[in-house]
Amino acid sequence: MSTIHILGIAGTFMGGVAALARELGQTVRGSDQAIYPPMSTQLEQLGIALDPGYRADSVAADCDAVIVGNALSRGNPAVEAVLDAGQRYISGAQWLSEQVLPGRDTLAVAGTHGKTTTTTILTWLLQAAGREPGFLIGGVAEDFGVSARLGQGREFVVEADEYDTAFFDKRSKFVHYRPLVAILNNLEYDHADIFPDVAAIQRQFHHLIRTVPARGRLIVNGEDAYLAEVLAMGCWTPVERFGFDPGLEWHAELVSADGSAFVVHHRGARVGEVRWSLLGRHNVLNGLAALAAAHAVGVDLATVIPALAGFRSVKRRMEVIGQAHDITIYDDFAHHPTAIHTTLQGLRAKVGDARIVVAMEPRSNSMRLGAHAQALAPSLALADAVVFLHRPELAWDAAGVIAAVRGDAHAVPDTDALLARLGGIAQPGDHVVFMSNGGFDGAPRRFLAQLQAS
Repeated sequence: MSTIHILGIAGTFMGGVAALARELGQTVRGSDQAIYPPMSTQLEQLGIALDPGYRADSVAADCDAVIVGNALSRGNPAVEAVLDAGQRYISGAQWLSEQVLPGRDTLAVAGTHGKTTTTTILTWLLQAAGREPGFLIGGVAEDFGVSARLGQGREFVVEADEYDTAFFDKRSKFVHYRPLVAILNNLEYDHADIFPDVAAIQRQFHHLIRTVPARGRLIVNGEDAYLAEVLAMGCWTPVERFGFDPGLEWHAELVSADGSAFVVHHRGARVGEVRWSLLGRHNVLNGLAALAAAHAVGVDLATVIPALAGFRSVKRRMEVIGQAHDITIYDDFAHHPTAIHTTLQGLRAKVGDARIVVAMEPRSNSMRLGAHAQALAPSLALADAVVFLHRPELAWDAAGVIAAVRGDAHAVPDTDALLARLGGIAQPGDHVVFMSNGGFDGAPRRFLAQLQAS
């Protein structure tokens, strides 16, 4: 039995790698410095001991391999010790491609937004079809209880991230996966810390396309101009496009304005009607892409569409934490302006004139670098009030964004101040949405407890 040590084990991707390694019978150890739910909970349930922080002695000398997360760089004490000791190290994406994907039909879900949700929907559809798929999702799926499993079937569904692989491999993670079917959900500028412009991201998507065989399928958002440019760079695989345009191979027709019901059409023929708990046009597109990908591997959609009525999505994707004093609290991962806008658009369509209050932690690298500053205020236009967590150590100028927000906007220096400000703002009937791609110091549940105690 081999022993692996995962540096950055509490990340959504690396936590999934840990789960798969355990299922393969490997002994798993790990280190991280940012450990919070839901991945911390999953690792605890797997019985994986976590070593907090990164030290020179974090990795034992008898470890067979070290899997290095892309958040770690040169200068990290644990990384430097591994290099000096001459220990074998690989990336999580390479480990997956070597240990799990050979002999499987890989379905990869790529895009700036919606990867986690779409990956989970596709896995749910394959499960409903009796395929027993394996999967690695960048979050904990409510319907599966874990973020990854090997599965007994031929298909393996993987969330395919365009972020770089590791400090020693600057290619996007998704080039390792060599999928049979690839979903290209959308493409926008993001990851300002590693990509200078949209063209650099498009080049990586082109590299992904180069790996999809001619017998495979590309499922592409037909209303995304940047993706059209990627296809024009070269394509050797049959393409099926999806969107709201009836001229596309797959198109959705809204039944409910909030996206909770829509009709699916394939090449002009009605396939079926989806009714589910998800909201927003973006989730309609996510569902449409997943259905097209399932169809590409032979799933009879008429038999699985009804299963979407019971689909529960992923933790921290507009997850309802609870309700107190007629105030509903949500925990959401959205951090890119487009995702923020589409998420609030779906909620607004559902709640009508009810007030929406947003608590936001501008935490992503792109956000901290100011790459989304101009687009952030417009993305919050549907909110009635916004409270930003502007930590003193965060090199981010909130003043300009606050001035441009349509509703009432504030910035506070810490989580305690944020909860206090929300307590003064929230009223019965409100919908309070916490948005962060980090732990947010447990703020959503702390706010619920604060309300329950009042």
